Amino acid sequence: MLSRCQPKVRIMTSGHLVSRASDYIIYSVEAKNIDAVVRNFGPSTKLGAIVGGQTSCKAPEIAAFEKHLPPDVSIVSCHSLHGPGVDPRGQPLVLIKHRADDAAFGFVERVLSCLNSKHVYLTADQHDRITADTQAVTHAAFLSMGAAWLANNQFPWECPRYIGGIENVKINVTLRIYSNKWHVYAGLAILNPAAQKQIKQYAESVTELFKLMLAGQKKELRERIHTARKAVFGEDRKHDLLLEDKVLDQFSLGEIPETRLKNNHLSLLAMVDCWWKLGIVPYDHMICSTPLFRMWLGITEYLFRNSELLEEVIDTAIEDNTFRADDLEFTFAARDWSSRVSLGHFDGYREKFEKIQEFFAPRFPEATRVGNQMIKTILEKTREG
Repeated sequence: MLSRCQPKVRIMTSGHLVSRASDYIIYSVEAKNIDAVVRNFGPSTKLGAIVGGQTSCKAPEIAAFEKHLPPDVSIVSCHSLHGPGVDPRGQPLVLIKHRADDAAFGFVERVLSCLNSKHVYLTADQHDRITADTQAVTHAAFLSMGAAWLANNQFPWECPRYIGGIENVKINVTLRIYSNKWHVYAGLAILNPAAQKQIKQYAESVTELFKLMLAGQKKELRERIHTARKAVFGEDRKHDLLLEDKVLDQFSLGEIPETRLKNNHLSLLAMVDCWWKLGIVPYDHMICSTPLFRMWLGITEYLFRNSELLEEVIDTAIEDNTFRADDLEFTFAARDWSSRVSLGHFDGYREKFEKIQEFFAPRFPEATRVGNQMIKTILEKTREG
């Protein structure tokens, strides 16, 4: 028992001493570095201890644990499916009982119960597949928007055509992503094979739909969009919409114009096309969805379940050139992000990410404040739904 004069937190001089003394160890390390760190400190793990990690991609994490930890050590991993600025209460927390008895697993559950999160029990493989389904393409879409706006030297909140409703989600979430560290997204995209496949398909969907728009092939475009709509938002899905314009209009970084400008929403059309091509039904993973994914799904279903708005989008895609330059840069960006991910090039990913991050940095404080309010309101709305 500690006396009043003894510190409750003791700083060790090395990870070896931490490993040797701790009953429960969590490796909070970037996925690309997890093997090197566990190789260094894992052999010093205390006899009978419990070890886990918080990486967003579990395949390399579990491989590192199996390779470098003593066989008497229990492995119970975890992953909170939300960012650091989100209240963890009620949010999904994945627990992976990889190599442990019930007593060890119960101990981890009790320790993490202080977060008041919703525990979700998965295997490492299930975790990686679901995080790919709910995060990889979502991140790719927003990363591509930021790249396109930079290419056009454009701050979207200063352009009337990017303000209000759906556009508020696009801007706020894009800035939210670029205000974080690059490795948060690079690890998930590059080290998760399912994620690589999905990001590649998203780039292909963007490219193919944009070509139909350029060629004026309205019939083919409509048929493809409606086929994807039926596959993802079938007639049996009768629940209330997750989001509506009246909710989203509250969170603008610019002044909302009196008349809403029409947009072909290529990024949203390509998302549903991508889900259809990959056989993904996003509602199947709602229990493991991140706040960003719920917002992305919310604005996507808002578009696709409104027949009048969807038809307007198709007409705009063929007949209105207002967003043509933006769409061209967005297509380039989606393909470029996909190429960097496929090559497994962390340095290339970082270089592009940080260049765009620097461009938007002056607006991060305001965007974070508005984004936090938006996430809180939208999460309350989605819980009601």
